[in-house]
Formats: sequence, structure tokens, C-alpha cells
Amino acid sequence: MAAEKSISSGLILDVVHVTEAAAIAASKLVGKGNEKAADAAAVEAMREAFNLLDMDGTVVIGEGERDQAPMLYIGEKVGTGKGPQIDIALDPLEGTTITAKGMAGALTVVAFSHSGNLLNAPDTYMEKVAIGPGYPEGIIDVDKSAGEIATDLAKVKGVPVADICACVLDRPRHDEIIRDLRSLGCAIRLIGDGDIAGVMQTALPGTGVDFYIGTGGAPEGVLASVALRCIGGQFQGRLVFRNEDEKKRAAKWGITDLKRKYNLTDLAKGDVIFAATGVTDGDLVHGVRRKADGSTITETVVLHAHSRTIRWVKTKLLG
Repeated sequence: MAAEKSISSGLILDVVHVTEAAAIAASKLVGKGNEKAADAAAVEAMREAFNLLDMDGTVVIGEGERDQAPMLYIGEKVGTGKGPQIDIALDPLEGTTITAKGMAGALTVVAFSHSGNLLNAPDTYMEKVAIGPGYPEGIIDVDKSAGEIATDLAKVKGVPVADICACVLDRPRHDEIIRDLRSLGCAIRLIGDGDIAGVMQTALPGTGVDFYIGTGGAPEGVLASVALRCIGGQFQGRLVFRNEDEKKRAAKWGITDLKRKYNLTDLAKGDVIFAATGVTDGDLVHGVRRKADGSTITETVVLHAHSRTIRWVKTKLLG
């Protein structure tokens, strides 16, 4: 069997330029109370940066379908059209609400893969559970309760279940998950937004998070899976359909088994590159900082599956 073709390492800096441009644009709206304006600024800057790159890019995870998103919609072509064929998953501003409110953890996120390696996830919800590396395969399952997963992880780690920490998106739909975990004495890290970063915390050292659980956006599930493909871990997701229109959109992208459980390589396979630049300060990276001399400093985490590398890129743009 032939080895999986790796993505050119030259694209690593390219993807950083894209997320940096979006983060800088969005940072000008931090704390201004306008979610749509912040998102629009990130989208516009990201699109302009993409179109400077020598690649034949196709957005497979984007801002929605063409009639619902004027820019960076699913199926949109970006880049100069010259160079490698690249599928792109993106979230121009993960954390529109926290950006508008001036809170921590907002990111701009992009992933690159070879054509056909990312699931064309419809813009629906997804049940998700994720853990970092070092656990036996199959230990997580979306059909298990939060308490069952915490108990299983505690057994494998050889610690009391009360020592297990879960990351959960702070939403009313997760009240049962929260009650279940607290009944066992588990720690819970509630996040207001940004479940891509929440999933990544399970795999990065020093975060104290053992697993992520909850229901969030399906596109964000694909992006989180790209990150775990690079740094190790397990992920399982199942699409959640709220109405017939969402089921029709899924069918449009070739999804026929509406109850399928997707594992990590079902969502993201082959070589992948992931980059996230901070808009506001968070657990992964610092946000955009403007200095008195007119310069701007950004911080980006960049992951590459083939080279098994994690890079933190700090960039100073001179004023």
C-alpha cells in the first residue's frame, strides 16, 4: 500500500498568514458588542488572504451554503488556481459571542488537507466526545453517559473518578451531563464558546482536561478532529438533525446513514495541517496585541499530522 502523500510544508506558513489576517481584523471588534460585524471582518480578511495563495483551494467546511453565506461558503473556490488541490475547513471566528463581549478564548481556525480527506459535514449539530492520546481504542462512545465515560477513564488512569475533569460547553442542553458528572464529584471546565479549543485541551499537556463531551456544531467537529489527527487522541461524533431541511442538506453532501457514529479518521484522514490564531487571550494562545510603537503581535498554534509537530508561531507586524 502506497504511503499517504504529505502536504507541502510550505503551506504551513501560508495557513498561518490566513488565520493571522482574520484574527487581526476580528480583534478590532473585540468588546464592541457586534457579533455579525466581528464575524464579517474575519471572513473578509480570511478570503482576501486565501486568494493570494498559489493553490487550487475548495472550501468544504465553511460559513454555510452559497445562498446563506456571501463569502467562504461550502464549495467556494479560493486561491490563485495554481498549485496543489487543497480542501479547506475553516471557522473564520470561533467565538463570535465571546469576541463581541470581550471575553477569553476567541480563535480564527483553518485546516488544509488533500482533496477528499475531510467529511463534508452539513451545518447541523453533532454529539461529540473526545479524549487525548494514550488510552485504549474504543474507550469512548457517544452512546455512553458522561458518568460512564468518566468512570472508564478513571479506571484506565488508576485514579478516583473524582480526579477526572471534563470540558463542557455551557448550554442548557448540557444540564444532564453536568448533573451526571457532579454527582460523581468530577471537575467540570465550563466554556462559553469555542468547542474546537475545548476538544484540543484533552490532548495538549498541562490543561488538566481529561475529556470533552457535549453537542455542538458539526463543522467544528471536523476541525477538532483535524487537530486531534495531528496531536493524537480519539474522537467520536454523531450528527443531530432538528428538522427535515437539515436531513435534506445532509443528503446533498452524500450522507445517507443519519445515525452513523463517526470516528477520527472518518472525519479527517490523510495528512492534514491545522492552524488557530488567538483573537482574545485563551488557554491555547494569546490574543492579538497592539503595541505603542504601532506594531501588532499575533500568536498561532500550528499542527501538522505528517511531521507530528506542534508549533507556536509568534509574529510581529511592524507598524
